[in-house]
Amino acid sequence: MLNVALIAHDNKKLDLAMFVKEWKNVFEKCNLYATKSTGKIVEQKIGLKVTKLESGPYGGDLQIGSLIVNGEIDFVIFLRDPLTAQPHEPDVSALLRVCDVHNIPLATNLATAEGLVLEIKRKLEGGK
Repeated sequence: MLNVALIAHDNKKLDLAMFVKEWKNVFEKCNLYATKSTGKIVEQKIGLKVTKLESGPYGGDLQIGSLIVNGEIDFVIFLRDPLTAQPHEPDVSALLRVCDVHNIPLATNLATAEGLVLEIKRKLEGGK
């Protein structure tokens, strides 16, 4: 089973929930990890089980980064709000960097998230 991290800044949480709902048939076959409020929304609105970590500003982004370093995350979908300053921007940058260092596929907007979910679907169907 593939491990997928889901993260969204406040102004993008609804977009992520709608995206996960649209691709529920794929995400229900994955182990999902998310920062706290994003995970709650996915569980409540979509009905998928999510391992919830701390909220981003309280270290959740760093916790996901740690899972990546330990080889426990295969894909990251992180819908960022490019128009709003984030108080935990250094943590966000660290997470993006750790994805790059460990060659973890990362989507930061809906267009790249769609490409990523198609790859997840392919891998779940036995594609290499």
